[in-house]
Amino acid sequence: MNEPKVGVKFDHKQIEEKWIGVWDREQTYAMPKRTGKAKSYVLGMFDSGSGGLSVLLEIRKRLPWADVVYLGDIKNAPYGGRTREELGALTVLDIEKLLNEGATKIVSACNSVSASMMLPMLSILGIRPFDLVEMVGPTVKALRNEKRKILLLATPATVSSGIYRQGFAVVDKKIGETAVPDLAGMIEFGASGSEMTEVIRKAIGEERGFGVLLLGCTHYPLIKNIFEKVLQKLKVKAEIVDPAGFVAAEVVKTMAENGSGKTKFLITKESGLFRKRVGEMFGESGVEVEVI
Repeated sequence: MNEPKVGVKFDHKQIEEKWIGVWDREQTYAMPKRTGKAKSYVLGMFDSGSGGLSVLLEIRKRLPWADVVYLGDIKNAPYGGRTREELGALTVLDIEKLLNEGATKIVSACNSVSASMMLPMLSILGIRPFDLVEMVGPTVKALRNEKRKILLLATPATVSSGIYRQGFAVVDKKIGETAVPDLAGMIEFGASGSEMTEVIRKAIGEERGFGVLLLGCTHYPLIKNIFEKVLQKLKVKAEIVDPAGFVAAEVVKTMAENGSGKTKFLITKESGLFRKRVGEMFGESGVEVEVI
């Protein structure tokens, strides 16, 4: 694929250090409380395909009245194998599309796209930092007092970026990390259960002693049953944790209580599997899926 051009270069290391400093001081990414009359909000969500649907489902349980625009960039999926530069450029394009659809708040439902990566882009796109919710901050906050050993399974991009490792380091926790190449793409495009079982089994390998298996890719909860079977077969007793609920809880703090409850789905490439998942998770009545 030809790399999208953003036209701006960022010092990612400097931005990461600054963002970690913000977390260290504030211990939250939540929007500050505001006074005055609530305005109408549209929640814009993006992911490289179906993965973010697991996050949207948790948000819908808590905010049935919220208006949501969801963008699944299936054409460029999966994001987990992309370079940092590619991720940055794709993120700008995704957010621009959501803003053009009227989004006033952004949820990055892709673990590979960190808050530190997005910070320098926010000023370019006219978004305030507290109008953004991403995956890592809420997850670290929720698990900061977890006593059991945590093993993170995630895409190569997420693991190599160190975003979870750095986030947990801020709260004085060490975690185990394992990159799982290809799994997100296999889930997105409908690989067989046996193929995905083997990939997960090899990823966990000889890892033992962990009590929490943290799913660091929003695609992974879509096959949670396969993860459960693999752990059972390996005789590993561990809780499988999906961060979607943590992220949804953070979104609740930032949304005013108004809206019609409409959800609009945008995809960058036709996908019968995406449409099937949307129908299974949200029902087919009144659901709009548009290829852009």
